[in-house]
Amino acid sequence: MRSKPLGKSTSAVEVTSLDRHGLWLLVHNEEFFLPFSEFPWFREAKVASILNVELLHEDHLYWPDLDVDLTMDSIKDPSSYPLVWQD
Repeated sequence: MRSKPLGKSTSAVEVTSLDRHGLWLLVHNEEFFLPFSEFPWFREAKVASILNVELLHEDHLYWPDLDVDLTMDSIKDPSSYPLVWQD
């Protein structure tokens, strides 16, 4: 006997876990780890603010409580988006 699926996800983006090193983010059924060393805006943020994330477009995430915007490109390849400009 097989169980029926419980239902469809109502959110295209979700924070699935947090620990002292970073957060795990599920976007369109693909999971990403965002370490605080590369995404420092989340390090001191309240859990409720981190969990409040919106998918504005297919590749644009927004945390309204923190006023943080990230594209999926910056999540997939943070080294291409350094925090400090280098000449």
